[in-house]
Amino acid sequence: MPDAQPGMLANARMYSVTQASKAAWSRLFDWVFARAGVEVRQVEHDPPKLLSDLWERDDLGAVMMCGLPLSRRAEQPAILAQPVPALPRYAGRAVYCTDIVVGANSSFGSLEETFGHRAGYTLKDSQSGYYAFRHHLMTAHACPGAPFASITGGLMNARGVIKAIAEDRIDVGPLDGYVHDLIRHTEPEVAAQVRIVACTDPTPMPAIIATAPMPASELTRLREAFKAAVSAPELAAARADLLLADFLVPDAAVYRVQHDRAATVDAAPAWP
Repeated sequence: MPDAQPGMLANARMYSVTQASKAAWSRLFDWVFARAGVEVRQVEHDPPKLLSDLWERDDLGAVMMCGLPLSRRAEQPAILAQPVPALPRYAGRAVYCTDIVVGANSSFGSLEETFGHRAGYTLKDSQSGYYAFRHHLMTAHACPGAPFASITGGLMNARGVIKAIAEDRIDVGPLDGYVHDLIRHTEPEVAAQVRIVACTDPTPMPAIIATAPMPASELTRLREAFKAAVSAPELAAARADLLLADFLVPDAAVYRVQHDRAATVDAAPAWP
C-alpha cells in the first residue's frame, strides 16, 4: 500500500509500463497539479503490490483506474480525464482492446490454432488480462469453457504474460492493447518476443479518477489542466512517449459495458 502520509495521492501505475512511460506520466501529472493549483502527491505502487488495493482507497487525487472496477465501485469516483491514444488503430477514440499474443517464433497462425495448448492470464479481476480474453473466446469462438490443455493464472500484468511466453511456460495470453503499444514504442526488444494473433472488441479506455472529497472548483481545475496538457509545448516529449493524442471526460455510464461483459464471463464455467 502507499505510505500513510496525509493528503491526496496520485499514481499512474496502470500505464507506467516502461521506464520511459513512467517518467512521462510523472512529468505530465506534476504539470497538471501545478497548473490546477491542487496539492496532490505522487506515490509508488509498483508490482507485486496489487492495483485493487490502491483503487479501494478514499484519498486518491488522480489515479489511473480500469473501467471494470470503476463500474463495480460502491461509491463512484470522480472522473478527471480519459486518455485518447494517438495510434491509428484507436481512430481518435478513447478506447482500447486486448491483444492476444503468442511467441514471436511460434508456429501458431491464429488463436484457434492455440486451442488444446497452454494459455495464461494476468489476474482474475483484470479487464484486459482476463475478462476480455474470456469474453472474446465466448463470443467469437463459442467457447464458454476453456479450450486449452492447461491455464496458468497469476501472471500479474502484461510483462508477466510476455515473460511466461518467452520462457515457454504458456503458448498464448492477453495483453492490454495500450500497454502493448507503449512497450512496443519504448522497449521494442521486449515486445519483439511476442506477436498478435487476435484482438478483442474495443471497450472504453481506463480513466484517471479521484476518490478523495474535494470542492467542485478543484475537480474542474484538474479536468481543465489535463485538457490543457494536450497542447502544452513543454509536454510534447512526454506525449510522444505516451502515444497520447487527447484527454476526454466521459460519463461513468460508458463503463457499463465492462460490467456487463464481466457478468457474462462470471456466469460461465470457472477457469483455474
